[in-house]
Amino acid sequence: MTMKTTREEAKENIHKDLVNNLQGLLEKNYDAEKGFAKAMEDAKDSNLKRFLQQQARQRNKFATELDKEIRSLDEKPVENGSTTGTLHRTWIDIKTAVSGNDDEAVLEECIRGEKASMEEYEETLKENRFPTNLQSVLNSQLAEIKGTVAKVKSLEDLAEKSN
Repeated sequence: MTMKTTREEAKENIHKDLVNNLQGLLEKNYDAEKGFAKAMEDAKDSNLKRFLQQQARQRNKFATELDKEIRSLDEKPVENGSTTGTLHRTWIDIKTAVSGNDDEAVLEECIRGEKASMEEYEETLKENRFPTNLQSVLNSQLAEIKGTVAKVKSLEDLAEKSN
């Protein structure tokens, strides 16, 4: 049996961390996609429904990109979001929002969820040294999430005005 050198071990640990972090973001995107899809069903306003559908699609695209990156590291990507019960940071708690059944509440949950996603991306990027190509994939996803937060805020203002 060959012993691993310290360097080999370090490389393996870096690889493991990298993959675990990507898996975490992948799960978060599956959660977000589900959250947006659920929010879309509950939204009343057709513009809001359209917006939420776009967001669900965007998250699906993010998940596909992350899935591809994980495979390129010779690992098997997770296949769905976090298992209920062990939700690390629930992306969205639509049930509570929807009991009130208003678009504003739905938007608030979306903002909350998106902020959690933003933090997770920022933390992951800060704590890891990703290969350049991967770093740029993550940075561009983060930028799009920030754009979503800004857009949701303006939609929220509209919802307040129409109430």
